Amino acid sequence: MAKLKLEYIWLDGYTPVAGLRGKTKIVEGDPDSFTLEDCPMWGFDGSSTKQAEGSASDCLLKPVALFPDSSRKNGFVVMTEVLLPDGSPHPSNTRATIMDDPDAWFGFEQEYFFYQDGAPLGFPEGGFPAPQGPYYTGVGYSSVGDVARQIVEEHLDLCLEAGINHEGINAEVAKGQWEFQIFGKGSKNCADQMWAARYFLLRAAEKYGIDVEFHCKPLRGAYDDPLDWNGSGMHCNFSTKHLREVGGEDYFKKLMDAFSKYREEHIAVYGPDNHLRLTGLHETQSIDQFSYGVGDRGASIRVPHSFVNNDYKGYLEDRRPNSSGDPYAIASRILQTIDTVPTE
Repeated sequence: MAKLKLEYIWLDGYTPVAGLRGKTKIVEGDPDSFTLEDCPMWGFDGSSTKQAEGSASDCLLKPVALFPDSSRKNGFVVMTEVLLPDGSPHPSNTRATIMDDPDAWFGFEQEYFFYQDGAPLGFPEGGFPAPQGPYYTGVGYSSVGDVARQIVEEHLDLCLEAGINHEGINAEVAKGQWEFQIFGKGSKNCADQMWAARYFLLRAAEKYGIDVEFHCKPLRGAYDDPLDWNGSGMHCNFSTKHLREVGGEDYFKKLMDAFSKYREEHIAVYGPDNHLRLTGLHETQSIDQFSYGVGDRGASIRVPHSFVNNDYKGYLEDRRPNSSGDPYAIASRILQTIDTVPTE
């Protein structure tokens, strides 16, 4: 038996963007055979996280996913959801709103900026870098520079060693902007992994004195034309068993009609300030419109060529979610809309 370090992480009650919180619990166990079922329920002071009043501040943490933490000896990260004292989901618990579908697959593409001293990493002091162009998938100090490459490599290793289904990284269009991708099978699985991956990224950047900026348009106030630089998205690739195995053009068109009908409901949970990003420029559709198109990166829904060539079967990409969106809320809304379309 050994002393194990369990880092319980959860989403707080802040709006419009929930923050990650964490605290460490020490338990005894075998690190080689420790499982999620071995993680006890725990509690915290909700009055300090905008999730309770001081006069009745107890909230519960229910473990939902376990990730080995290679940066700590005998360490694990425990993803949890917040419950009320009676065991019911807390109002801030967006994970509890997701329909349980083991055959739903999601893939999130998380973009973000590294920030230091109030500016994107790599911006010259008191000035601006060269325009967009060389940074996307860039190689070399002038393109990615500083410690960004070191952080993203450390983050990649942390995720892979934790068993997170991390599918890749790349430098993005703007200076100091990066992306990573997570895939998961099961309606809640990918979102669990994305929140854990965000946690590992935030912590990897801590020791370098660097912040991770998830806002979808952090550069909007720095230029005369705020549209000169790309914002950050979190494109959501999704499919269901029916979409993968049956599909069909008729079903696809009905599905797109449903996405158009519930456009406002989707935008409401796709991340705050999305009007700054969804302008119709920089490979986005305007926030007040809905469109879809084959291979169209300027559409609300990008339809892969492989989807059409496979008799309208496979996955679709919703390009509207932004970088600070809640993966739980996004997955929940997408499944709710899909559920309104008959499969027969």
